[in-house]
Amino acid sequence: MNKNERKRTSRRMGRRAALLLSFCLVGICSGIASANEKVLSETESEFRTELLPDGIYSADFDTDSSMFSLNEASEGKGLLTVKDGEMSIHISLKSKKILNLFPGLAQEAEKEGASLLEPTTDTVTYSDGYTEEVFGFDLPVPALNTEFDLALIGTRGKWYDHKVSVKNPEFLEALSETEGETEPESEKDRNENGREAMETFLAEVILEGGSGRAFVESPCRVTLLSGKMTAEIVWSSNHYDYMLIDGEKILPENETDSDGNLVGNSRFLLPIPALDEPLSVIADTTAMSVPHEIAYTLTFHRK
Repeated sequence: MNKNERKRTSRRMGRRAALLLSFCLVGICSGIASANEKVLSETESEFRTELLPDGIYSADFDTDSSMFSLNEASEGKGLLTVKDGEMSIHISLKSKKILNLFPGLAQEAEKEGASLLEPTTDTVTYSDGYTEEVFGFDLPVPALNTEFDLALIGTRGKWYDHKVSVKNPEFLEALSETEGETEPESEKDRNENGREAMETFLAEVILEGGSGRAFVESPCRVTLLSGKMTAEIVWSSNHYDYMLIDGEKILPENETDSDGNLVGNSRFLLPIPALDEPLSVIADTTAMSVPHEIAYTLTFHRK
């Protein structure tokens, strides 16, 4: 190899070494940038979770099933309230079919004395202007951007487990001075989580009166809250369109189809003053050619 050839070879090797060095530097810088992005992302998420100031926010509410989702009028969002480091979110559901929620697992919700979340009645307005009443709930939120357990029970009387999460809070307004404050209550009306204590149990139902052909499902679910008991009564047909207790008219909890007929057997939430004592009620049935009010007595025995 002559002198000129050695120079050309040396220049080619120099270019190759420089190119290899540049590739290495790009890879190192890319790795550093990726690590920095990960740290920034984790830091931002942690900041948004732990340092969210008091206020009212709009936030995404995600579930693990289309069977449990928000009303379409909500567009997937709930109203998040942050107060003194505690978070809760109000959500509006599709209907009144979900009766209770429980922050935890279904097996815990089924235990006697479990503190269940009671529904609110929300009026939602759809894009075409139609309004409807549905159930809503106020849920405690342990953390943002993190899945947590939430159990639900519907009209079928079975508990189901779900995973939900609250994400992407957007500030709406500051809290007023009295926001989130409640009237003081005695300790017996509160549970260890600060929510009003509630007890649920099963009761055998004895129905008397009428022709004897109709019946109600037994046992039924009874809820005790603030010293008042409410029984969930399900009739043997969907022909009962209202009930009367001491002159107070009580409408069924069912949804209706396009023809105005109840979907499923008639279901009522009845206030009951006491167990083991007959309760006089009137039930109106549309099973005959002309609606008839029929007198019954219901007696509840705790199982």
